Amino acid sequence: MIRFYFHPAPNPLKIALFLEETGLPYETIPVDTRKGEQHATAFRDINPNGKVPAIVDTEGPGGREVRVFDSTAILIYLAEKTGKFLGLPEDRPELFSWLLFIASGLGPFSGQAVHFQLVAPDGSNYAVNRYRREAERHYQVLNDHLEGRDFIVGSTYTIADISAWGWLGRASLVRKGQADPLAPFPNLKRLFEIVDARPAVAGARAVGKYHDFKKVDDEETKRALFPSNYPPTS
Repeated sequence: MIRFYFHPAPNPLKIALFLEETGLPYETIPVDTRKGEQHATAFRDINPNGKVPAIVDTEGPGGREVRVFDSTAILIYLAEKTGKFLGLPEDRPELFSWLLFIASGLGPFSGQAVHFQLVAPDGSNYAVNRYRREAERHYQVLNDHLEGRDFIVGSTYTIADISAWGWLGRASLVRKGQADPLAPFPNLKRLFEIVDARPAVAGARAVGKYHDFKKVDDEETKRALFPSNYPPTS
C-alpha cells in the first residue's frame, strides 16, 4: 500500500497521475499546506523538507516500509517498483536528463513566476521578469526538443511526460494574461493535450476532491507557505 501525502498542486498531481495510470493501491492523506500541516513533526518525519508530495510504501524493498519525498524521486521509485513508464533501458540516460531538467528548471522557474506575479507584493518587476522569462526559456527548450516527437523520451509515454504535464497545467498562471499560454510553443501544447486526454487524468484530478482544503490566502496561509519571510518565533 502506498500512503500518498497530497495537496492539490502541480507536483503532487504528477504522483496522482502515475498512481491512477498504474492502478497501484494507495491511500490519500491530505496535507493542508495553507494551514501549515506540512510543518507538523509527524509529516517532517516523512519529508524533512516539509513539502508535498511524499509517500510511504508499506511494501518497499525487502518488504520494509520506506519513505520517498520529492516528486521526481517518487516518480523514479514508483516507475522502478512497477516497471512502468520508464521507456527502453537504452533511453534511461535521456529520461533522467529530462526529468532533472523539469525538476531543476521548468518546475522551479514556473513556480517562482507564479509566486511573483500572483502572490508577491507589487513592485517586484525585476523578479517577475526574471522568473517568467526563464520559465518561458525552459518552455522553448522543451518545445524545440519535441519537434517531430510525440513524447519527451523515445516513442512512448514515460514519467518525463507525466512530470512535464504537472506544471504545464499551470501555464495560464505562469504566463499570466495570455488567453492561450502555450500557443507560442505548439509542440509543448501538443504534448500537454496528449497527456491531458488520457483517461487516468480525470482520476488524478479527483484525488482529494472530497477534502475541504483551505482556499483563503490570509496571514496564516502566508506564514505557512512562506515561513522564511517571517522571523522565527521564540
